[in-house]
Amino acid sequence: MAAQALLEVRDLKRSYALAGNLLHRAEGDAPPSAGGTVGVDGVSFSVAAGETLGIVGESGCGKTTLARILLRLIEPDSGEMYFRGQDWRGARGGELRALRRRIQMVFQDPIASLNSRMRVGSIVGEPLAIHEPLLSRADRNAGAAQILAAVGLGAEALERFPHEFSGGQRQRIGIARALILRPELVVADEPVSALDVSVGAQILELLDRLRRELSLTLILISHSLPVVAQLATRVSVMQAGRFVESGTADQVLRAPQHPYTQALIAAVPEIPA
Repeated sequence: MAAQALLEVRDLKRSYALAGNLLHRAEGDAPPSAGGTVGVDGVSFSVAAGETLGIVGESGCGKTTLARILLRLIEPDSGEMYFRGQDWRGARGGELRALRRRIQMVFQDPIASLNSRMRVGSIVGEPLAIHEPLLSRADRNAGAAQILAAVGLGAEALERFPHEFSGGQRQRIGIARALILRPELVVADEPVSALDVSVGAQILELLDRLRRELSLTLILISHSLPVVAQLATRVSVMQAGRFVESGTADQVLRAPQHPYTQALIAAVPEIPA
């Protein structure tokens, strides 16, 4: 295992079996097929501290399943995951709790991922309530206000509800919630796909700025090559549950070797420089 790897993943696999006419699968995975389907099929990669890894592929290729496995929201059938050398997949109890706060997620849908009945201050401060239960309400609110300011929202947002904000602002709230514990690794699963292009560009710029300012490592998952091209230092291309090509962003986007990658790039009018 590379000494400088923040996260190392080895041969992750996750398949879904048919049960009658219902296929048990994570949202975003491939449609039902006879005999079941493979969500993630032998994926291996590592991420160094401070870099941005872009994972790109068409809808249904297994990206969302992979994201959820990385956060341990679902468990793989097999494979290994190590975070700074610790067994992330095998972690239990106090070790799992300690590792969870170091790996956070920004979800695709800023509406569905925020509890509509909770005020923003409670939503953003909830991870503190879980991981630092002795912290006072006033200190939680102060922490929430600080991280909201970092994502471009004022303290007045604390007492408002998610429906009072635009889509881009709701995504900023989701980012604030992910960052309030000061994680080392953030997995962003299609963070701008629900937003229009101009607002999405602002969110990507925000993520990149926060990555630099907070010394974050970022895994950016998207179906869009232009989105990945804006931030990624390395790119892995996913097809049917597997990584078919990986390399530096320049190598993969400017001189693709795999036919699938070539087809993805050919479908894009122009990749940003």
